[in-house]
Amino acid sequence: MIRYYLQLIIWMFFMAVVTFLAAGTLAYTAGWAMIILFIGGGVAMIAWLSRRSPQLLRERMASPIQKDQEGWDKIWLSLFILAFCVWFAFMPWDAARSNFTAMPMWLQITGGLLVLANYAGCFWTFSENTFAAPVVKIQEGQRVIDSGPYALVRHPMYSSALLLFFGMPLLLGSWTGLWGSLVLSVALAWRSVNEEKALRRQFVDYGDYSGRVRYRLIPYLW
Repeated sequence: MIRYYLQLIIWMFFMAVVTFLAAGTLAYTAGWAMIILFIGGGVAMIAWLSRRSPQLLRERMASPIQKDQEGWDKIWLSLFILAFCVWFAFMPWDAARSNFTAMPMWLQITGGLLVLANYAGCFWTFSENTFAAPVVKIQEGQRVIDSGPYALVRHPMYSSALLLFFGMPLLLGSWTGLWGSLVLSVALAWRSVNEEKALRRQFVDYGDYSGRVRYRLIPYLW
C-alpha cells in the first residue's frame, strides 16, 4: 500500500508544480485548496479501497495503458491524458491574467463542492462495482451492475468526472477553462458510447439493462 501512497505523492507534486508555475506565484489560494482536496480525496480513497477491495485499488492505480485494454481506448486515453494536462496547466495561467479576481468567491466555493461531489460519486460507484477499472477492458468474473448509482445512469464514474471537469475551473478561477470542460465532457461521452459496444458484445443482459436505465451520464437528460 505504501507504493500507492508514493504514486499519490508524485502525482500531487507534479500537479502542485504545474499549478504554481503556471500561476507564477505560490500565493494562489484556490490552487492550494485544489491540491488539498485532491490529497484528501486520494488518501481517503487508497485507505478505503485497501480494506474494501484491494484488487480494485490495484486496478485504479495501474498503468493507463494495459495489455487487455481495447485498442481504440489506448489511443483515446493517451490523447485524453495529454489534453487534460494542457487544460490543467492553462487554468492557473488564465486565472493569473486577472490577478485571480475574475471568478466570484461563491462560484469558487461551488467549484470546490463539485470536486468533493466527484469524490462522493466515486466512493458510491466503487462500493457497488469492484470492476470499475480506469480502462476499457473485460475482466474475469465481471458482470452487469444495476444497483446503487448504476440504477440512475449507466456510467456513474463518468458522471462523477463531469462534476470534476466543471468544478476545477470554477475553483481555480478560470472562465476560459470551462470551454475545456465541455471538450473533455464530449470526449468522455464518446468513450461511453464506444465502451458500451464492448459491453454489449460481452454481456447478453447489457441490452436489457440499458433498456431499463435509459441515461448514460446525466439523469433525465442523456
